[in-house]
Amino acid sequence: MRHALVLSCLALCACGTTRLPTHYVPPEEAAWYKLPHELPTEGRKTLSGPMVTAIQLAMDDFLPRQTRPHWDATPQEICLYQRQSYDVHAAPLGEGVMLVRITTNPGACRWGREPVADMGSTYAVDIRNWRILAIQRP
Repeated sequence: MRHALVLSCLALCACGTTRLPTHYVPPEEAAWYKLPHELPTEGRKTLSGPMVTAIQLAMDDFLPRQTRPHWDATPQEICLYQRQSYDVHAAPLGEGVMLVRITTNPGACRWGREPVADMGSTYAVDIRNWRILAIQRP
């Protein structure tokens, strides 16, 4: 009976999602920073909730947060393991579908070489049930 209880607990733990920690600066460092009362209008973008969620779903598949470079990775490979090295374009496609295209940022990961070939993907995301319908890779 005891073993069954332990196995049940382990199974439940395995089914849960792992939440990665959010990183905050120390309180003494954050004390000097004051947020403005309003967002600046210059450069401001508004994204719908479904668009943001579709982007997050696609990016989590394309480059999961816990993914780390291999131990002997080059600086360029390390760069490609960072989400900020990619640009994201999103657009609604008909009823209930959002297209999300992830492409390498042309200015990222260069180090005096030619730009990295497109390593991105295009996702069709079902925004009703939050599932990936299709992926197109170059």
